[in-house]
Amino acid sequence: MMAASLLLRRDKKATAAHLKADLNRADNSSGVRQLQELLDTVLNPETPAADTEALDWCKCLIAGGEGFEEFCKTVRSYDNATLCGLVWTANFVAYRCRTCGISPCMSLCAECFNNGDHTGHDFNMFRSQAGGACDCGDSNVMRESGFCRRHRLRTGENVPSIPRDLLLMSEMVLPHFILCIIQYLRDGYVEPDTSTERDLQKVLQQLEPQISFLEELTKMGGAMRTVLTKILTNQQTFKELSMGQEENLYAKKNYDKYLSALQNSGLVSVEEKAQAAAADVTVGAEGGAGAMVLLGTTAPGSPDESSKEEDQDAGQSVGQRKRVKLSSSTKDPCIIESLKHKCFLEELLFWTIKYEFPQKMVTFLLNMLPDQDYKITFTKTFVQHYAFIMKTLMKSHESDTMSNRIVHISVQLFSNEELARHVTEECHLLDIMVTVLLYMMESCLIKSELQDEENSRHVVVNCSEALLKNNTYWPLVSDFINILSHQSVAKKFLEDHSLLMLWMSFVSFFQGMNLNKRELNEHVEFESQTYYAAFAAELEACAQPMWGLLTHCKVKETQEYSKTVVRYCLETLQIWFDAIGFIDEPAPNQVTFHLPLHRYYAMFLSKAVKCQGLDLDSLLPDQEMLMKIMVHPLQIQACLSEIHSNMWVRNGLQIKGQAMTYVQSHFCNSMIDPDIYLLQVCASRLDPDYFISSVFERFKVVDLLTMASQHQNAVLDSEQERPMLEGALTFLVILTSLRVHLGMTDDEILRGEMVSQLCMNDRTHSALLDLIPENPNPKSGIVPGSCSFEEMLSAVADFKAPVFEPGGSMQQGMYTPKAEVWEKEFDPIMVVLRTVYRRDVQSAMDRYSAFLKQSGIHTGNPWPPYKERTALHPCYKGLIKLLHCKTLHIVIFTLLYKIWMDHQNMSEHVLCMVLYLIELGLDNQVQDNKEDEEPCIEEHCHDSWFPGTNLLSNLHHVINFVRVRVPETAPEVKREAPPSTSTEASSYGQNLREAQVFSLVAERRRKFQEIINRSNTEATQVVRPKSSSTRWVPPGTPPQLVTEILEIRESMLSLLIKLHQKLSSKQNSLSASWLEDMDMSRHTHGDGITAIERILTKAATRSCQIKRSIQDICGKVCPPVPPKKNSPTDKKTMDKEERRQRARERQQKLLAEFASRQKSFMETAMDVESPDTEAAMDLGGSDVMESEVLYDCVICGQSGPSTEDRPTGLVVLLQASSVLGHRCQSKEAKKLPTSDEEHIYAADTCGVAHDVRLTLMQRFFKDSSCLQSVSIGWDGGVYVQTCGHTLHIDCHKSYMESLRNDQVLQGFSVDKGEFTCPLCRQFANSVLPCRPGRGTEAGAWHTPTNKKTFVLVKEVEDLQEKLGPFSTESNLSKEMELVIKDIKNTTQKKYMDYGKNPGSPDNDFLFMYSVARTNLELELVHRGGNLCSGGASASAKRSCLNQLFHVLAMHMRLYSIDSAYNPWTKLTQVLQVREADGFDDERPEVPMLFRDVPSLLIIFVLTMPQPLRKEHFTCVVKMLYNLQFTQAVAALSTKFSPEERQAWSTSGALKKNVANAETSFEALLSHVISELSEDKSVYKVKTEETSMLSSSVWSPQSIEFSLQQFCLPFLRLSCLLQHHLYGDNLTGCQEEEEFASLAVCLGLLPSAPQPANIVHSASCLSWAVSAFGLVTQWCAEVTGLSQMQAEQSLTLLVQEPQWTAPRLLQLPDNYNIIFQYYHRKACTACKKVPKDPALCLVCGAFVCLKGVCCKQQGICECVLHSQHCGAATGIFLLINASVIIIIRGHRFCLWGSVYLDAHGEEDRDLRRGKPLFLCEERYRVLEQQWGSHTFDHINKRWGPHYNGL
Repeated sequence: MMAASLLLRRDKKATAAHLKADLNRADNSSGVRQLQELLDTVLNPETPAADTEALDWCKCLIAGGEGFEEFCKTVRSYDNATLCGLVWTANFVAYRCRTCGISPCMSLCAECFNNGDHTGHDFNMFRSQAGGACDCGDSNVMRESGFCRRHRLRTGENVPSIPRDLLLMSEMVLPHFILCIIQYLRDGYVEPDTSTERDLQKVLQQLEPQISFLEELTKMGGAMRTVLTKILTNQQTFKELSMGQEENLYAKKNYDKYLSALQNSGLVSVEEKAQAAAADVTVGAEGGAGAMVLLGTTAPGSPDESSKEEDQDAGQSVGQRKRVKLSSSTKDPCIIESLKHKCFLEELLFWTIKYEFPQKMVTFLLNMLPDQDYKITFTKTFVQHYAFIMKTLMKSHESDTMSNRIVHISVQLFSNEELARHVTEECHLLDIMVTVLLYMMESCLIKSELQDEENSRHVVVNCSEALLKNNTYWPLVSDFINILSHQSVAKKFLEDHSLLMLWMSFVSFFQGMNLNKRELNEHVEFESQTYYAAFAAELEACAQPMWGLLTHCKVKETQEYSKTVVRYCLETLQIWFDAIGFIDEPAPNQVTFHLPLHRYYAMFLSKAVKCQGLDLDSLLPDQEMLMKIMVHPLQIQACLSEIHSNMWVRNGLQIKGQAMTYVQSHFCNSMIDPDIYLLQVCASRLDPDYFISSVFERFKVVDLLTMASQHQNAVLDSEQERPMLEGALTFLVILTSLRVHLGMTDDEILRGEMVSQLCMNDRTHSALLDLIPENPNPKSGIVPGSCSFEEMLSAVADFKAPVFEPGGSMQQGMYTPKAEVWEKEFDPIMVVLRTVYRRDVQSAMDRYSAFLKQSGIHTGNPWPPYKERTALHPCYKGLIKLLHCKTLHIVIFTLLYKIWMDHQNMSEHVLCMVLYLIELGLDNQVQDNKEDEEPCIEEHCHDSWFPGTNLLSNLHHVINFVRVRVPETAPEVKREAPPSTSTEASSYGQNLREAQVFSLVAERRRKFQEIINRSNTEATQVVRPKSSSTRWVPPGTPPQLVTEILEIRESMLSLLIKLHQKLSSKQNSLSASWLEDMDMSRHTHGDGITAIERILTKAATRSCQIKRSIQDICGKVCPPVPPKKNSPTDKKTMDKEERRQRARERQQKLLAEFASRQKSFMETAMDVESPDTEAAMDLGGSDVMESEVLYDCVICGQSGPSTEDRPTGLVVLLQASSVLGHRCQSKEAKKLPTSDEEHIYAADTCGVAHDVRLTLMQRFFKDSSCLQSVSIGWDGGVYVQTCGHTLHIDCHKSYMESLRNDQVLQGFSVDKGEFTCPLCRQFANSVLPCRPGRGTEAGAWHTPTNKKTFVLVKEVEDLQEKLGPFSTESNLSKEMELVIKDIKNTTQKKYMDYGKNPGSPDNDFLFMYSVARTNLELELVHRGGNLCSGGASASAKRSCLNQLFHVLAMHMRLYSIDSAYNPWTKLTQVLQVREADGFDDERPEVPMLFRDVPSLLIIFVLTMPQPLRKEHFTCVVKMLYNLQFTQAVAALSTKFSPEERQAWSTSGALKKNVANAETSFEALLSHVISELSEDKSVYKVKTEETSMLSSSVWSPQSIEFSLQQFCLPFLRLSCLLQHHLYGDNLTGCQEEEEFASLAVCLGLLPSAPQPANIVHSASCLSWAVSAFGLVTQWCAEVTGLSQMQAEQSLTLLVQEPQWTAPRLLQLPDNYNIIFQYYHRKACTACKKVPKDPALCLVCGAFVCLKGVCCKQQGICECVLHSQHCGAATGIFLLINASVIIIIRGHRFCLWGSVYLDAHGEEDRDLRRGKPLFLCEERYRVLEQQWGSHTFDHINKRWGPHYNGL
């Protein structure tokens, strides 16, 4: 120990180097000893694990003196791995390629996927649920062609072998290190019942660094993994170290703890064994022994001794047997016994399980898998612990997390066929799995209540147990399914008979689970939801293993397997029938949807016949067994009908849920399809009369099938009779026409499924994939020789690309059936079978009739078309006998008669199905028409009805009399006695032997008896009394039934013809010769008439006799004479129909009227605000009389003017907007960066440019002057929009009150003043008062003026001096103040305060006129950025600028402009230079040339008294144009090179003296150049780049163009303003004429110019005083600036008024580019990879959605960013979901996705993971909604985000 303590004090690195050197010597004993001592001291498990000292020592020692990082690098260079093996945890994004995968579980990491070539493959990206590992390089799991470049070249193989000394230290140190971890784990473990979860978590947290270190080691590559494998699997090392040295008490204590933990690791723990022994003696002992206890023996104290004995036996057999089976019959006792460990790996796994699979440990164990030796040992170890794992799982509280981690491991091990086969052979994996599954389910068995509740010996799983409810069993089942997918393993399973027997007993636990009992009295109190668990369990635990086994039974060679399975199914079924005490009738009012044994039997039968060429009869049991087998599936079919007939309503909604789940696409092929197939098999082998009568009895409609018009039904209410009868007939049609398992090929099945789904509704590709049952043909991977899903889809359907209406809903790409599919393949029977909701059947029929109408085939209401069927497989020919049996024919005859006679509860659907059955019978004739073998039985059966069984011969057989039993009240009874003439009497006597359909049930009973008593002599049968057929009476019927005899004298044929007449309501609808001129082609589609004609034609072509009969009957043409009693009701029904019809027409009329009224109301309401009528002016005391504008209030409906006392307002939405600020100068949209090299710079946006400008001005000029020289509101400006509806402001207030009291808030906040327009429901948040005033027709305001310019200038000046009349305090002015407040509250403070002293009047003033500017500018943007033809006409958006101007003007007149600083004087007068009065410290005003001209225009208009005369407005515009033009000239002159400037200056100087010098740009240009060259010339700043720019020479044309471009923005705004104030129309024009047309419109040019002479911008100038004088004055202001640098003056002089339309970022075409770059990118703020990353599509910012990491003051980052970037409007792309969310203020909505897959579908949350591509149209729609601020109106689903996004 001395040595060790010495070493400890020394430097770690030096010690390590020294020890390494020692160990490398030939004689290394001293080194070994020293190292051992050192390690014992350092790695002492008594020091707390959190102490990192030990870890540092290990790192140093392993590295042997060099730095640990360098050591890692060195070891990595020797990595010889050929597999990738990257391990990931849940939520990691990985890829799966079905084209390359051999195992369906194959997965690849993104790097290997992107480096491999998968073009054109069937791949998808997925988010890992449980974690996984990359399979690249593993040829057992995937094809080598799919390997990535690195693993394809197997770079690992040619790595040099590793020098021995490099890993020498690791080999010595690591065993101790691993032992140390194990000791910590031993020490920290406490049994969960004594501890809390937290204790275990704590131990794990402390061990975090150590386990992470192990993980780091595995990542060093193959060389280090080999060392670890040696240590982990070396049994010697384990023996030496695991016990701990003798003297170390601590280690000893640990070891004991470990041994006690091992005690309970067997499946049946020690205590349980003891209990099981005890339970033999005691009855019903509580506690562990599972099923045995539940079934103990009989209930204690049962008096009946004899039964007790049997029962004891029974109890023994069920309960004990299972237990005994567990402990004895398994081949390997180790499953049951406790575990024993032989190496570190085994104990590590043991603790991993005990601690419930901590993530780090799982990752470590998996990281080692690329090492082949390790993989094999680990798999064996895992299998050895398998039972223990599952036992732990059942006890766990966190079973979900644990399940995921277990599967994370097992899927890596069992997907490899080689490995799976190996452990199946060596470790009995299959036995273990089945045993453990049995063990698991035994913990939750209960007694089955099916059939015989008291004496049932059958046990089923209890679906309300947590084990089933939480799917705790799924890891086990999923492993089982996984290993059964390997052929070698599946064959082993199928060859092992004892295993199969075990498995069948497992399946029988689910047989009859979740039994439903029909509630007959009151509604069930508590609706149990256990059915989810039941369906999931049957699908996962029974059906999926079954499909797995079936895939290996596809060829002749595997016949034996199928035979074995079928044999065991039948045995187990027999046991089950005995256990539930089943004899012949099912118990009433019970149904279970779960019959997995039946379904196993059915599916193996089907496969055996279809693929293995086995003979069906060799696999079938005797008749008696078949009768039993058919009962329960038939019961389910009948109950489906009962449920849909509302007979189970008292059981609650869940029973409907079960009925739907049973047929739903994921379940149907494992549930309803095998059931129907099994019934088809039974029907084809049993006596048809027996089968048919069973069906009608099960459906409870026997009583209904009587010729009498009235009957009593003991079991059904009358409103349930019709749906039940329809159900029974539909079932028979499905049974006889469905061919899914009876001869269709896989391709035909796929086609049929696809067609039926598409006929119900158009479907998206993914919905279709989901709706088509997977199992006969797996959709993934292409089954050789069969048609692929895609090919089939393109054969039956057309793709409808998504269409976009801006503002409409986002549509997806849909597939719709081709026309020929509707025409030839629409199969209503398949649709009925596959619909979950009944409405889908209706939908399919509606679509079918729409198709027929459209293609002109049939215009009326069509009936479901009859479809020819695939030929039956020879084995199933017996099925046709159903259609040719007397019982069915009697039923058909009876129903045809009842429909003709209008008996109650008949319907069109009944007739439709009856005709379908007849037609099926005609199409499927029985081949061998030999007589039945037992004529003696036929004798007294239905002989009185029909002579034989063939449908063709029975069709024309006339039936004369029928005896019926009717209630005494029935009309048939009151008939007078039959005449007694002898002939009559004799025939009457014969008729007494008439049978009636009541004998249905008796017949069935008799047949059943007969089959069971086959052994008895035949003789007894013959002597049965004749009365038997009439004896059976439904129990509980009141006795007053009388037997009556009806005279019928009809055949099926005659009834068909009469029905034809009835349907076509023509007496002789069929002439005698109609058969001759029949054209068959038009018969496929049509209604009932067509159907009857089709049947008659078919019958006639098949038999001449029928042809003759038809002609006879048609020749007689007798109108149907129903008995007299029918006429009153007939009349009644007739009247009823007529009345209904009339009512319908009345309703139609009313609706139409209502609609037209509403329409006209909408139109008038919309018109109110059209720009022409509503420029309401306050005309002061004008002497011209005008009419006032009238407004309609949409709340009270009154119409009237807006007055001071009761003002009217416009419904408006105020919103802050930064759209203008995001405009750029380049036409191209900015690109979204998708790599680290790309960036977005915001410096060139409009908002930034204006900010820079204002800041620069504020540095040098007077604040108040600065605040009038620019506009703000580019970012965060307030935009006002309206829907155009008006309301009284007092009405609005009461409306808001009512909304406030209404608790159902519709996604908006009333407290914030939000509401929806009462008329059009558009979102709004304020009301803008309308000025009381008259219309704009006022002639005087428009008359062109003849006054001279200087007169107008003076008038304008006077108007500015004169303060507007202050309105007195009135309701109107109050409202206006309130709106101003609303406007200010709309945007954030930072967007309003630009002045030095916030809140000053100047600041307010700036904000107010900027609101006007923002709205004008935005309107321009909406018009497309100019006023050419498109922009001029685009006034579709209702504008409220006029009202807004009035409100702003009223507010702004509170501020008067100090006349000394009035810019108007500077515009129109040359002032004397004032001497500088001693105010040197006061800053100068902003020079005129730096001022923003449009801002000045708005200031003038808003501050002058309203309304302004048009002549004054024009005057203002002219004066401002002079300034704008001068600015343009000045800006232009700075772009010249000095030489050019000199040249233009000289040439222009010559023109100064010419007459029109003041309107010639050369003269002005020359003047400006000479003026600006004074004193501190801005031209001195010449930098190199300007000369670079001006390499092109300026011609007069280019100068003219440049000047026009500079002035255009001002002209556009002025024109818009004029349009809103005076209602002038905007004239559209071509783009090149825009300048001229605007100039004319504004009155700058006298008249429209001829295109011949191009307009010169200078010719629009009109100066009030000498032009040169004014220009000199303006230039002097610039050159006289003492403080300012020339560069800064230049910046302010060269304004850039041209901005392109606002655009969102340009996105890459393929979504994967965005996803790969951003989903792993770290957030710039918190430096972590966000859980939900999002991208701002306006500026490209990368933010954390919902991330707590980036919260500030309780506001999450997306919301913060939306305030900063879009003034509370944000558009974010959620990287992990591919969808876009919009944040607007305090609300948000999911907008949808702009990325669609190849089938035009969104993939929200990337669930399908298919490649997505940018949909340009959608993106344009998004951009358009952003630019036009219509998110609030178009998107309907808004919710509050509470700052949490």
